[in-house]
Amino acid sequence: MSEFSTASAESVDESTSAHAIQAKWQKYWADNDTFLAGGAEDNRPRKFVLAMFPYPSGDLHMGHAENYLYSDIVARFWRHRGHNVLNPIGWDSFGLPAENAAIRRGADPREWTYQNIDQQKVGFKAYGVSFDWTRELHTSDPEYYHWNQWLFLQLHERGLAYRKKSPVNWCPNDQTVLANEQVVDGRCERCGAEVIKKKLTQWYFKITDYADRLLDDLNQLEGRWPHKVLQMQRNWIGRSIGADVDFRIEDRDEPVTVFTTRPDTLHGATFFVVAPDSDLAAELAADAPDEVRSAFQEYLGKVQKTTDIDRQSTDRPKTGVFLERFAVNPVNGEKLPIWAADYVLADYGHGAVMAVPAHDQRDLDFARAFDLPVKVVVDTTAPVTGAMPVIDVDEDGVPIEPAEGLDDQHPSVTGVALAGEGRMINSGDLNGLSKRNAVARAIDQLTAAGTGRAAKNYRLRDWLISRQRFWGTPIPMLHHEDGEVTPVPVEQLPVRLPSVEGLDLSPKGSSPLGAAESWVRTVDPASGEPVLRDPDTMDTFVDSSWYFLRFLSPNSDQFAFDPAEASRWAPVDSYIGGVEHAILHLLYARFITKVLFDMGLIDFTEPFSSLINQGMVILNGAKMSKSKGNLVLFQEELDKHGADALRVGLAFAGPVEDDKDWADVSTTGAQKFLARALRLSHEVSSPVDVLFKDGNAALRHGTHKLLADAPALVEQTKFNVLVARLMELVNLTRKTVDSGAGAGDPAVREAVETVAVMLDLIAPHTAEEMWEALGHEPSVGLVTWRQADPALLVEDTITAVAQVNGKVRAQLEVPAKITADELEALARGDERVIRAIGDKEIVKVIVRAPKLVNFAVKG
Repeated sequence: MSEFSTASAESVDESTSAHAIQAKWQKYWADNDTFLAGGAEDNRPRKFVLAMFPYPSGDLHMGHAENYLYSDIVARFWRHRGHNVLNPIGWDSFGLPAENAAIRRGADPREWTYQNIDQQKVGFKAYGVSFDWTRELHTSDPEYYHWNQWLFLQLHERGLAYRKKSPVNWCPNDQTVLANEQVVDGRCERCGAEVIKKKLTQWYFKITDYADRLLDDLNQLEGRWPHKVLQMQRNWIGRSIGADVDFRIEDRDEPVTVFTTRPDTLHGATFFVVAPDSDLAAELAADAPDEVRSAFQEYLGKVQKTTDIDRQSTDRPKTGVFLERFAVNPVNGEKLPIWAADYVLADYGHGAVMAVPAHDQRDLDFARAFDLPVKVVVDTTAPVTGAMPVIDVDEDGVPIEPAEGLDDQHPSVTGVALAGEGRMINSGDLNGLSKRNAVARAIDQLTAAGTGRAAKNYRLRDWLISRQRFWGTPIPMLHHEDGEVTPVPVEQLPVRLPSVEGLDLSPKGSSPLGAAESWVRTVDPASGEPVLRDPDTMDTFVDSSWYFLRFLSPNSDQFAFDPAEASRWAPVDSYIGGVEHAILHLLYARFITKVLFDMGLIDFTEPFSSLINQGMVILNGAKMSKSKGNLVLFQEELDKHGADALRVGLAFAGPVEDDKDWADVSTTGAQKFLARALRLSHEVSSPVDVLFKDGNAALRHGTHKLLADAPALVEQTKFNVLVARLMELVNLTRKTVDSGAGAGDPAVREAVETVAVMLDLIAPHTAEEMWEALGHEPSVGLVTWRQADPALLVEDTITAVAQVNGKVRAQLEVPAKITADELEALARGDERVIRAIGDKEIVKVIVRAPKLVNFAVKG
């Protein structure tokens, strides 16, 4: 017995409360460094488990409770499977909330940030999460952002960090720049203010250089990341294959290049459109008559107040200004009037498009609004078999013009652009070709003529990292009087943030750091001349793009991370977090990982081998928020029910990826289950070294069935099913004890020990208490799971699970050879299933005889 052993085989008394058990075992874990990852000398296979690190915005909330429960289940599981597990914790501690809180209170954001970190740390420890606390990091520590600045300089040296002046998303409330990904439905994702466009000179990371690799390497993650996330990344990168076409502009020396996915339709171009907020539009308007310049300036003012989302909306009436300039179509020499119109964006392609209204709906809507010509060049009524068209030709082999029936479908009449396959018409020597062959032929012709070439275009834009705020990583660049910009020498890093004393952090449209005179004015170490520090700070997504690697060398002042440790531990084996980070954080982390690979510092190209996305915790069908007054406070629930009951309730509430309605989470039921399990551990009377083989056969069968099934349940993140199976084994053990076999039966000890070891994943404090009561030394968290005995898995009956919308509602003991129809009928007749369905409509039934019935219902 350990020194912690205080309980006997008698029933558990009130002094052994959930909170007393928590305090006891949390002290043990802290005193004994139970969950530290092993070092280089540890020969066990390694697993790197990581939950997306939190922002210290206050106390932990129920979303944290869910996220870190799941990551802890995975970490504990791999320890039980004999692995050396790294499960670290840190804080994403730079950012706007801290700065805004500091402005409201007239305080230093450091104070607010680190107070919240301390508060959250207490919550994590009370929740029993098995973190390796020796690796704790905060991105707002100079010891961390030193390496953010180092990373910036590495990208700058390789041409991947650069400055340019361009229209940017501007939040007028927070008075700072936003990346495209931080604008949601035209509004700032943080404060909800309507975003406007503003031209500024900003720092960018050249993520577009990696667009193809970012897209193609997603194939490596198929089956290991949620399909939804992979698709969101593919759509965001948005690779298009087509051609760059050079259009000559009358009275302009340089041609304008347009990207198109349909070079086959060049003969159908009837006008030319430029983005109003592009440099090209300003140039063309400058040489136009006075009334055109005036109309253009008025139009531009309106466009600058319109979000990109609204500009791209198909429902908006089309607007524009004719610039009284003309482009020349390179394939037929036709003059195309040039319009400035807001449905073309300055940062898409080259900020200009050839308009083919017969075959593009937005172009057609514009053409109809301004009475512009519509020329059909693809006959979509012509049949096409495979890649070869079926067409009518005359005796000389010349395609016959299409039937007059096409006139009935003419877009200028119907208002609907002709999309889809067909054969080319009105297109010179492309006539009669199918779309695929016409595209290839058109590119060949453009290349031969020197007026175009095959090209790719991407929806992805370079990563804008400049922020006009104080609480972030200072950009390590120096600005000289002659306009030259040079890097701060690596040996002078970190460039530390100054004190906020005397600074006004309130938003003004320029960085507060620019007003810190003694900080911003410095000396160039090479020339000794006076220079100014860059006043902007980095986007906090830079901080989180590589933090997983810093956990490998959290205290090093020699390098961001040790490449040998990265080779030993990385990439992350299991990464757990919300789907809201599907584009922003994950895309940036993938980009930086590829840069570090190219630098030779790591030997992998994807940062997270496996991704688990959890749903939200909601209340009565609505997202929790302070404004709605429907918050469920983590600390209150922890105090009321205890950590283990909270963990069991959440784990049992439904599939990981589904939203969990707190109204349906039964912490009371979880408490009762844990009490039953703990009581059994105190009742076991057989010796620790008893041989299990002579125990009750039915109970041994149930125990070994769980031993066989549990690993797959965890690896498939079916944590709710695992809880149901543990409840089932506890009930079976209780029946065995009470039915005559007694608490001394060897199978009872085997079953209760199995429950204790597996329960450690979900209710670790109770599991430790059970393990100790059973006569073992702590910690149960380090005990290897037993292997199932195949001889004990042969069965005549099996326990089937009945679910309603993925939630377990009943367990049914059924014949092992039951048919699907029989199992469905049995489940439909079960009272628990009937209550769960109520008057809802059953829309689908999934039966996997003999193990599972799931009723999908609505209403």
